[in-house]
Amino acid sequence: MTGVWVLLGVLVLGGVAGALMQARNGRIRAAKAGAPALPGRVSGALAPEGVTLVQISTTFCAPCRHTRVILSSLAEKTDGLTHVDLDVTETPEVAQALSVLRTPTTLALTPDGREVFRVGGVPRGQELLEALKPHLANA
Repeated sequence: MTGVWVLLGVLVLGGVAGALMQARNGRIRAAKAGAPALPGRVSGALAPEGVTLVQISTTFCAPCRHTRVILSSLAEKTDGLTHVDLDVTETPEVAQALSVLRTPTTLALTPDGREVFRVGGVPRGQELLEALKPHLANA
């Protein structure tokens, strides 16, 4: 009988953990104050004007492919928006410097390297555009 209760407890905890992870996936978070200096690989990829969406990916990340499609499409359709995909498989120090704990993570950066916001997981296109509007109006 104890085994049944243990199994039931594990299933409930797993369900709660899965629901929390799903709720956090694709959520836009405002940038923290005092962001670290950008690594050269990132600062060199920034567009001279507008907003650059820097996607942090790894080679074997399946959600990264879906994110790449979403962000590339948004960048093609939106003036002042650029998409850059950085694969950090061989350079984990870039992810560490940016405090990236999961892939994909998308950073919205201004030309001077200031982080506007970040998205952990696959972003939702319409929500991303809404969050970008105030920053693209100045572009």
